[in-house]
Amino acid sequence: MKFSHETIEKNIGWMIVLIILIVSIGGLVEIVPLFFQRSTTEPVSGLKPYTALQLAGRDIYIREGCYNCHSQMIRPLRAETERYGHYSVAGEFVYDHPFQWGSKRTGPDLHRVGGKYSDEWQRLHLRQPRDLVPESNMPAYSWLQKQKLDAEESAPRMRALRAVGVPYSDAEISASSKDVAGKTDEDALIAYLQVLGTALKSTR
Repeated sequence: MKFSHETIEKNIGWMIVLIILIVSIGGLVEIVPLFFQRSTTEPVSGLKPYTALQLAGRDIYIREGCYNCHSQMIRPLRAETERYGHYSVAGEFVYDHPFQWGSKRTGPDLHRVGGKYSDEWQRLHLRQPRDLVPESNMPAYSWLQKQKLDAEESAPRMRALRAVGVPYSDAEISASSKDVAGKTDEDALIAYLQVLGTALKSTR
């Protein structure tokens, strides 16, 4: 059968096969080189894996859908870097599975929020956002202060992340249950928020 533009357009089967083939090749050409670039595969200086408490907080951040309104990707545009700080780099997220990059901003970008406010400010903001930011449309997350963390979930979570390359030691995994014992969901979420973007800030 002679292939021509007209033949492909009239044969939906061939059209599907060729579209999949071309998109696959294009995707590989764009994605595969990233696996061999040090800037995308090696952590920035000073980056440490999340502690057990921070890791639990990250899971709560995802569970509560915080990423639906807050991005963690500062783009290299003047308007963004002046407001939020240094633009995001891939080396800050090599231990994130999955990473929280995105551009949806109903609320401000949170990538450099770590250390910007005190723990108490974060606590009050989670319980009643409009007491601190009157124009906020964020709902209150008051129940987080009442919900206790399950300490038994920490070790399996860290072992799973170690399997995909996060350098947790046996000692860190063994101590993880003790680290989160008695802590609330609110404590964990605040611990996570307070570490966001601090690795790169500490090297500047």
